[in-house]
Amino acid sequence: MTISVSNVKRLATSRAGVAAISAAAAAATAAWVEVKARSAERENPPAGQFIEIDGVRLHYVMRGEGPPVVLLHGNNVSHADFTASGLISQLAVKHRVIAFDRPGFGHSTRPRDRLWTPTAQAALFQAALEQLGIEEAVVVGHSMGTMVALAMALDYPDSVRSLVLIGGYFYPTLRVDALLTAPVALPVLGDVMRYTVTAVSARAMLNTMVKAMFAPREVPPSFLPTLAREMLLRPVQLRANAEDAAFMIPQARALSKRYQELRLPVTLIAGAEDMVVDLKAHSERLHNEMPRSQLHIVPAAGHMVHYMAQDLIMTAIDNPQPALAPENHAASLADSVTPQAERELAEQV
Repeated sequence: MTISVSNVKRLATSRAGVAAISAAAAAATAAWVEVKARSAERENPPAGQFIEIDGVRLHYVMRGEGPPVVLLHGNNVSHADFTASGLISQLAVKHRVIAFDRPGFGHSTRPRDRLWTPTAQAALFQAALEQLGIEEAVVVGHSMGTMVALAMALDYPDSVRSLVLIGGYFYPTLRVDALLTAPVALPVLGDVMRYTVTAVSARAMLNTMVKAMFAPREVPPSFLPTLAREMLLRPVQLRANAEDAAFMIPQARALSKRYQELRLPVTLIAGAEDMVVDLKAHSERLHNEMPRSQLHIVPAAGHMVHYMAQDLIMTAIDNPQPALAPENHAASLADSVTPQAERELAEQV
């Protein structure tokens, strides 16, 4: 078969045309994404204050007076998750509540001068608490925030009075989401993706992801309006999500080797039907390996268990259980939900 010079020119022109169109489309998408991000930040101004820590502009909300409680949110959200759940307002009645936006989430920055592992984030929050004059606090973490809370307790034990760990990921188990989002965490390639294909796919998948987080319950009508949909889809937050997901497995491996160092009260709260983090592989395993812990399994609840277990959380904060003798530890697993909480939860189902 003979290929003429004219056919080669047409083929080259066609390919060049497709490349040019693709480049123009990518540039237009990136510009649209940037406009949406800036608009979201203008329409949803910071709800709290800022503190400058080691090159990070850290946003936090502080409410109430009394014994300090620090709230650390999970991935995909911001401190506003604790606002939407009502936890901040309930705790602020008799506590000084400090809810941080973790680096890259909400209005906190995430400079690229370090790897933002849970250990690095723990060091940041410890420095922030010192600057705020808080010597000791109860630290409450949800999902990825539990790893940061654990790192704080392990590295700065004198600063953490007790831990409340909700829907936590504690051991190095396979995470498909971490594998899928890993490219988004890379410099250059990830930057391009976050302004193009990932920006589009994240918008398409957001509702499905949120439903899975709350399943088997319905998503509260106020959830997305309170957190602001477009704030969750900004390129900086997509990068923070991807980087945190990439760090989950190696950091869980490193932290899990040190759990036996903990000498403070630890309360674990998990949804019986959590579709995001496996209950048995994480909360139950940690409870079995940590005799000082208490485990509360909330029936008919998923990953966002803090939306229906505020009483359990507040009890764990105000009255952390003392260490159990080893012979009594197994019994605490069977009796994981208080009778009053069980009745209240049953009425909600």
